[in-house]
Amino acid sequence: MKPRIGVTCTQVLRDDRLIGEISRAFTDAVTRTGGIPMVLPVLEGVDADDVIAGLDGLLLSGGGDVVASYYGGSPGEVEYSVDDARDAWELALVSAAREAALPILGVCRGVQVLNVAFGGTLIQHLPNITDISHRQLDKDLEIVHEVRVDPASMLARITGRQVFGVNSLHHQAVARPGSGLRPVAWAPDGVVEAVESTDRSAVLGVQWHPELLTDQPVHNRVFSWLVQASLERRDLVNAAAFDAPASSTEKVVGLVDEVA
Repeated sequence: MKPRIGVTCTQVLRDDRLIGEISRAFTDAVTRTGGIPMVLPVLEGVDADDVIAGLDGLLLSGGGDVVASYYGGSPGEVEYSVDDARDAWELALVSAAREAALPILGVCRGVQVLNVAFGGTLIQHLPNITDISHRQLDKDLEIVHEVRVDPASMLARITGRQVFGVNSLHHQAVARPGSGLRPVAWAPDGVVEAVESTDRSAVLGVQWHPELLTDQPVHNRVFSWLVQASLERRDLVNAAAFDAPASSTEKVVGLVDEVA
């Protein structure tokens, strides 16, 4: 059975009805690399544990800005598509996924949600601190700048590269990394472009949109990593459940840490 990857979506008000939307590029990236995408509508945070129990991995997709109060900030001078309900839901999903040792990949907004969930903060508007344009929406399928990757990072092992080109569709970014996360890639101006777990757990966030560049192997490998890590985690959980009482989770989490 292919691993089930939960993919978060955006809430949109259309004809007075709230609907969920997700770019097909995200679900295609998951299926292309061997996973089954399970699109997750915005629910109440109390449902996060039950949802995560049915998944093997979690993909936090792109979208609007995170509500500033979640990381101790005030509303910024420029905000795009803030959605408190989505933020609360995704923060709950991250908490539940971490508890269950699920692999997590955050993309663009997703890396920002991930950082906030770990207790970090965000730069609210990049044009205030850099002359490089990081929000180039008309070039979403193009390389607009390079990123430099820590050669000792999990991201470097995943991509097999220490420098490569990315697109750039954001105006916010990681400021202070959350506890348990570390920056592992940077834009030419020093803006953080990726974070990953400081331990061996399978947690990665990237600021660009690799789902729009999957014709290039370096970006496709990010999704291959998520699918493979999710498959390995599921196999370890199943093996641990066979060998140990169902009420024991310590062995499962330890095994997952070893693989990730």
